[in-house]
Amino acid sequence: MARAGSVCIAVIGLVLAVCCTEILVAGATEWTVGDSKGWSFGVAGWENGKAFSAGDVLVFNYDTMMHNVVQVDQAGYDACTAGAGDTTHTSGNDKITLAAGKAFFICSFPGHCANGMKIAVATK
Repeated sequence: MARAGSVCIAVIGLVLAVCCTEILVAGATEWTVGDSKGWSFGVAGWENGKAFSAGDVLVFNYDTMMHNVVQVDQAGYDACTAGAGDTTHTSGNDKITLAAGKAFFICSFPGHCANGMKIAVATK
């Protein structure tokens, strides 16, 4: 009988954990980078004035023949260069969940970052 009680408590705990996770995920905001323009030239500054939170999702929409999205560190962002260990996204509809802190994104196609295809996002 004690074993059945332990299993019941474990199941209740698991159900509560799943419910709490769903509540946290449901509170996340999905942001389309560049709004209706999408991930394109001149998008730098789009992030200004927005209140991003850890768990929010950035959606990058773009033509895969023309662009990509690379998550870089601040040095890569400042220099418009992608390093060997940086994560490159190429789906044309990339959904990236923000962690706490700062995140930096560029397009690594030649000249694109220098022409404003980069954003720096800070979560609160």
